[in-house]
Amino acid sequence: MRSGIDYVRPMANVLVTEEIAEAGLATLRDAGHDVEVKLGLSPDELCSAIAGVHGLVIRSATQVTAEMLEAADSLLVVGRAGVGLDNVDVAASTARGVMVVNAPQSNIVSAAEQTMALLLASARNVPQAHEALKAGRWERSKWTGVELVGKTFGIIGLGRIGALVAERAKAFGMNLVGYDPYINAERAADLGVEILSLDELMATSDFITVHVARTPETIGLINAERLALAKPSLRVINVARGGIVDEADLAVAIADGVIAGAGLDVFATEPCTDSPLFALDQVVVTPHLGASTNEAQDKAGVTIGEQLVLALAGDYVPHAVNIDAAEVSSVAKPFVPLAETLGRLFTSLVETLPDKVEIEFRGEIGGYDNRLAELSFTKGLLSGVSDTPVSYVNADDVALAAGVEIHSSRTTSSNDYVNVITVRGGGHALGATIVGLSEEPHLVMVDDHTIDVPVADHLIVVRNEDSPGMIGYFGVTMGETGINIDDLHLGHAANGEAAMIVASVDHEVGPEVLDALRANPGVHSVVSLSGLAPS
Repeated sequence: MRSGIDYVRPMANVLVTEEIAEAGLATLRDAGHDVEVKLGLSPDELCSAIAGVHGLVIRSATQVTAEMLEAADSLLVVGRAGVGLDNVDVAASTARGVMVVNAPQSNIVSAAEQTMALLLASARNVPQAHEALKAGRWERSKWTGVELVGKTFGIIGLGRIGALVAERAKAFGMNLVGYDPYINAERAADLGVEILSLDELMATSDFITVHVARTPETIGLINAERLALAKPSLRVINVARGGIVDEADLAVAIADGVIAGAGLDVFATEPCTDSPLFALDQVVVTPHLGASTNEAQDKAGVTIGEQLVLALAGDYVPHAVNIDAAEVSSVAKPFVPLAETLGRLFTSLVETLPDKVEIEFRGEIGGYDNRLAELSFTKGLLSGVSDTPVSYVNADDVALAAGVEIHSSRTTSSNDYVNVITVRGGGHALGATIVGLSEEPHLVMVDDHTIDVPVADHLIVVRNEDSPGMIGYFGVTMGETGINIDDLHLGHAANGEAAMIVASVDHEVGPEVLDALRANPGVHSVVSLSGLAPS
């Protein structure tokens, strides 16, 4: 029994458009996937190549646009072998149900070390002196630098990379100040960083380094206005993303002596081979080398390979950036695929989707985060009725567009079962659980009738008078129409109203069979339920 995210098949088609570590490719191939490497594709060529592809692996050069996604008729997951997602239209991916994953920890050490390299190179004018000496000029006095010890180092963004930079800068005897609206004082104190406002940090620092994501809010974060607050000794380091530091404003500030210099690894537009910054002796530049170490490339390739294997096999994907769900506990994990099947069965039961559906997780699973199971249910509920492909990525949005409110609740109290998922809406209800060491899914309640039938691809629910002969009539009708009954259970409502027959059968039940069952005056209603995913 599978669990987790969208299941494709044992073998999926994976397209790799940029170089990643061979170990990452091997991870995908060892899992049985067909991996095709096509480097240097133009946007038009990518739109042609993406047809029939289930997984796409990229780095920073490939642009995943809305137009490309429109051409991707089978795409389920995009894997960015690195951290930044500037080149991926995450919103368009989410709208189309395409999972986006990255490798957020693969290059953090390399990026932190590149920050320190630029910090030292900028402070001691290493590349300028190197270039002069190789050109035959001994310019010892021209390239006098400054020490790091005792200097104030402003760190903008104290996430994983910022924290590693703080750790390393502390070893140089620097005074650390920081700006990060999302970090608490206790964590900052652990890092030895004094939290300041951004303007205060700009005014007091001898060096600053940027470690925030590039977003509409952070583009141009360091601009002429903020540079005007700085001391003349300030040097700016950026190994995060281009555009966070306004390059034109930075060039003017350095040329005019407002600040002392800069060390940049990233640029607003890349590749960048022409910039006013390049003409300034006070500027050290590198061509986006923050993740360019053998170790980081290996980790990024292997990590993204592992993420795609999980996504394509149907397991929890820890680095999916556009799925609002925490990691699934071992207790709750078997209930994720059960919830999806329950959603499909419920759609068959209600025929018309209600405006509001309530899903309850009861028992031991009620003590865990069941967000992924809730998304799984929503996916199953809508997959058969939506003209938009539904996945764990866009399930909430599709439900909202369909006018269906999904309300989830949980409780650790239980009745007859250790764990049970109950779904209610539109005057109907279903309940299901997992039974035994084999984790077999069982349907245990239909419209408040207690039953116990293994969940199957094809089920028939008959509401009938509680009178002799009804079971025989059901069995004879099935036999006459050539349908084999795999399991059958009689359900009784607590209020003593009409009885219920719930049976799993070996193949789909056609309308003629349902009409034959309805012909008996003792039959109140007949519904065929399907647990199959739409093809």
